[in-house]
Amino acid sequence: MTAHVDPRSAAKTPFDLYRAIWRWHFYAGLLVLPFLITLSITGALYLFKDEIDAIVHADVKRVAVQQSVQTPAAQVSAALDAHPGTALKYTAPATPESSAEVTVRTTNDERLAVYVNPYTGRVLGALDDRGTIMWTVRKLHSFKLFGATPRKLIEITGGFAILLVLTGVYLWWPRTNARGGVVSVRGAPQKRVFWRDLHAVTGLFVGAFILFLAITGMPWSGVWGAQVNQWANGNNFGYPAGVRTEVPMSSTQLSEQAPTSWSLEQAQVPESTESTESTGQADIGLNEAVATFERLGLHSGFAVSLPTTPTGVYSGSVYPDDVSQQRVVHLDRYSGEPLVDMRYADYGPLGRWLEFGINVHMGQQFGRANQLLFLAVCVAIILLCVSAGVMWWKRRPKGGLGVPPLPRDKRAFRGILAILVGGGVLFPLTGAAILVMLLIDGFVVRPLQQRRLAARGA
Repeated sequence: MTAHVDPRSAAKTPFDLYRAIWRWHFYAGLLVLPFLITLSITGALYLFKDEIDAIVHADVKRVAVQQSVQTPAAQVSAALDAHPGTALKYTAPATPESSAEVTVRTTNDERLAVYVNPYTGRVLGALDDRGTIMWTVRKLHSFKLFGATPRKLIEITGGFAILLVLTGVYLWWPRTNARGGVVSVRGAPQKRVFWRDLHAVTGLFVGAFILFLAITGMPWSGVWGAQVNQWANGNNFGYPAGVRTEVPMSSTQLSEQAPTSWSLEQAQVPESTESTESTGQADIGLNEAVATFERLGLHSGFAVSLPTTPTGVYSGSVYPDDVSQQRVVHLDRYSGEPLVDMRYADYGPLGRWLEFGINVHMGQQFGRANQLLFLAVCVAIILLCVSAGVMWWKRRPKGGLGVPPLPRDKRAFRGILAILVGGGVLFPLTGAAILVMLLIDGFVVRPLQQRRLAARGA
């Protein structure tokens, strides 16, 4: 016997699911649109970090090319004469027109980046370590500038951005033969349909890039990224299998010495195996260390972290635009022998994939084309957010928030709830935010909407 199905209920089911998904698309957008705009503006600026820093800090970063070059040790000595203290790191000029950078911990316990003309040895000036305009933009982009707790908002934003794209595709999907709002924009800016179509069409073309940026940005997040990093790189001293680690290891992590790649954040720094007292060997010195790194083929612009203890090492590291040229080499300070030589090819499959994605995310991997493409993506995301705001403003009722209506059939929530729970398990902070939103929706927004509907019916 065939069960009777109310044709009106069957007809309502797809629209009820649409309403449920629209409702959560609205909530996710309401929460993250301001953050997406901030991320897009700071991200667009950071794409051109080298160019902007070269202009803003031209007085300390740019030099005229000359014939003779001062030794690295002489450049460090000049930096210490101007700012007494302990030299921690020497960064070789990336181009013939670039200055050298010496990181100094001063006698006042400040960390300074001292810029030196490599040809004359003249100190050009000093800034706080990581004190350039682009380092500030980078800290704004990651919310590191505001501390650990606000930084978690970025992780929540990333999870909700993924949710926005997935629900947005469903809302955009054509359900009739109408062409408007699918790949073209109807109406004029005075009409809500114009902003609705602009939002939908922009989202169609930029959605895949939002997914890419959200996924490749997640490794740097404070909770999810830290846990995945520990799982992926937190064993064998943080080095993948096959990289030589049969040497004494210190308790210092590479990330404590200098900015490093995501895959090497857990990597520990080895120790020099011999000391002057036991063998009579002398420290090879910075000049010999730099010459060794050059012979080993490190990409230009590499940084050398200097040993500060008897068992310290010379650590050469470089993270150029071409991700395949990433490399870290630790030298024994007495013998000059490489203790660990770590290349991009040595990363595990997950590490290689993520490092490549991060490099593309930062606009580095494919040169100018990479920068311009993601600049256009950032502008499109801002347009997407602005069109969402205008569309909501034109739709919202007077004196109301304009939350999309409830589905008539509450079963429509089951599918979307499963997606929300799945996303929440994958990204815990996003899951916590979803739980808060569920509580607010269930105990505050729904009762208000139901009372308003009842009042209209009366």
